[in-house]
Amino acid sequence: MKIQRALISVSDKAGIVAFARELAALGIEILSTGGTSKALAAAGIPVRDVSDFTGFPEMLDGRVKTLHPRVHAGLLHLRDHAEHLATMKAHGLDPIDLVCVNLYPFEQTVAKPDVTFEEAIENIDIGGPTMLRSAAKNHAFVTVVTDPADYTRVIDELKTNGGNTTPATRRMLAQKVYAQQARYDAAIASYLSGHVEAATAPFVLALPAGEKLRYGENPHQEAMFYRDPKPVEACIAWAEILHGKEMSYNNYLDADAALEAVRELAGQPGVAIIKHSNPCGYATGHTLPEAFEAAWSGDPVSAFGSVIAVTQPIDLETAQLFAKRFIEVIIAPDYAPDALEFLRAKSKNLRVLKLHGPLEAARPAPSIRQVNGGLLVQGRDLGLANQWVSPTATPFPEERRALGEFGMKVCKHVKSNAIVIVREYAPGCYMQLGMGAGQPNRVDSLRKLAVPRAEENIARMLEGGQAYGQSPTEFRDKVIGDCVLVSDAFFPFADNIDEAAEAGIRYIIQPGGSKKDEEVVSACDKYGIAMAFTGMRHFKH
Repeated sequence: MKIQRALISVSDKAGIVAFARELAALGIEILSTGGTSKALAAAGIPVRDVSDFTGFPEMLDGRVKTLHPRVHAGLLHLRDHAEHLATMKAHGLDPIDLVCVNLYPFEQTVAKPDVTFEEAIENIDIGGPTMLRSAAKNHAFVTVVTDPADYTRVIDELKTNGGNTTPATRRMLAQKVYAQQARYDAAIASYLSGHVEAATAPFVLALPAGEKLRYGENPHQEAMFYRDPKPVEACIAWAEILHGKEMSYNNYLDADAALEAVRELAGQPGVAIIKHSNPCGYATGHTLPEAFEAAWSGDPVSAFGSVIAVTQPIDLETAQLFAKRFIEVIIAPDYAPDALEFLRAKSKNLRVLKLHGPLEAARPAPSIRQVNGGLLVQGRDLGLANQWVSPTATPFPEERRALGEFGMKVCKHVKSNAIVIVREYAPGCYMQLGMGAGQPNRVDSLRKLAVPRAEENIARMLEGGQAYGQSPTEFRDKVIGDCVLVSDAFFPFADNIDEAAEAGIRYIIQPGGSKKDEEVVSACDKYGIAMAFTGMRHFKH
C-alpha cells in the first residue's frame, strides 16, 4: 500500500529538509508542527500544519499539539480491518502512513551545569513519544522514523518498492523506536532519581544497539559491547582506535582497568600497566618516558602483552620505548604526529587508542555489576582516606606520606586481598615495586606475592649496577626499608606485621578498624614500624 501522508516533527533538524523534499517529490502529503513546519516551508516544501489537519489549535504553550484522535486514529487503525475502516470513514478521519519524529533534547538539557529542575521538566517530550509508540505499534502498516541515519534507507525503499517500505524495514524501525523510548525514559528516570529518596527510585538502564565482538573471554562465548551514548568523561567505550586490530572483549576489560587506574595520576606524567585487570606496573616520573620505564620495571615479565594507559600525549621518544616491548593496547589523550606514524609502522597488531575527551580525575557515577538474576549498583570508589592517624610509637613520617598516597592510589585498583609495596625511585617520582592480588588471605598476598616480586625487582636493580658500592644485602635492605607497604583493608591479625618486619618493611598504611588493631599496633611497636590508619577500605572484587 502506497504511503499517502507523513507527519514530521523533529527537534534535531539535521537532514530533515532533504528527507521531506524527497517525500514531497513522491507525492506524499506532509503534515508538520511548529519549528519543523516553518523550516520546511522556508525551504519551499509544501507542508500542512497539524492544527489544520486536526481542526484543533496548538494550546498550553505547545504542550498539546498532536495529542488528538485524528492523529492517533490516523496512525493506529488497521488497514485490513473492515470495522476500523468503516469507523475512519464515518468520522471523516484520514490515515497517516509515515511518522518522522525525534524528541526534545532532554539529556542535552540536563547535562548543562546550570539547568533548573523546571527547565528539565519542560524538556520532557510527551506528544513525540506518544506518536512514535502509536506508529511503532502499528508498524504492520505505518513506517516510523526517529533516527536521521535511516532517512536514506527509507527514501531508497520508497523509490524501489512502489511507494512503501518493506515489512522487515518497518519492524526494524519499530524496534529501534522502542529502544530509543527506553533510553529516553531511562534518562528521565535517572534524572528524577536524584530528586527523590534513593531507596524509592527504581534503577533503570537502556543503551543503544551494541557492537558484536569476535567472542567473549573465551572463543566459545558470544559477546556484545554496548556504549553509553552520553558519557560524562573520557572513557574506553568512546576512545578512537587510530591503529591496529579490532578490540577484543578482554582488551576492553583491561583497557578500562588501565584508564581507571591512571586517572588517579591525572595532571602529572603517569603510567598504568595492566595485565588481567591488575596493575602490574604503575609509576610517575618527571617525564612520560621516565614514568614508563619505572612502571615497566615493576614487573617486566607480567608487562609482556599488557595494556598501557598514560596521562599525557605520547611523543616520539615515548613511542620508541613502547616499540621495544610487546604491548597489546596503548591508551593516551593524544599522539604527536611523528609518534603515531612510528607506532603505525612498527606493528600492525598494536592497538593505538586516543581518548575522546580530556583525562581528568574520576567523577561520581554508578558502578554496575551483573549477578545471575540481578544487578549490583554502587557508587564509584572516589575516595582515598577519611583520616590520617599514626597510632604507633614510631610516628609515620610526613616525608613518606606522598609516597604512601601514591601507594593508596594503585592499591585501590588491585584485586583484593591487595598488598602493594611502593618506592620513591627518584625525588618526587614513585613506582610500584611489588604487588599481591586476589588471594584468599592477606598473608599470602604479602608473603608469597608482594615481597617476592619486590625482591625480584631489587635483584634486577643489582644486576644493573645500582648498588653503588653497597653490598647486595645493604642495598636490598636500604631499598626495602625506604618503601611503603599499603593494604586495601585492615590486618585481621598481627601475622601480617610479622611477615612485613621479616621482609624489612618499616612503613605501613592500612585502613584500620580491626578488632585486633591493638595487637597489630603492638606488633609494629615491637619491630619499630611506623604505621598510619586511613579509615577507608578499598576492596575490589
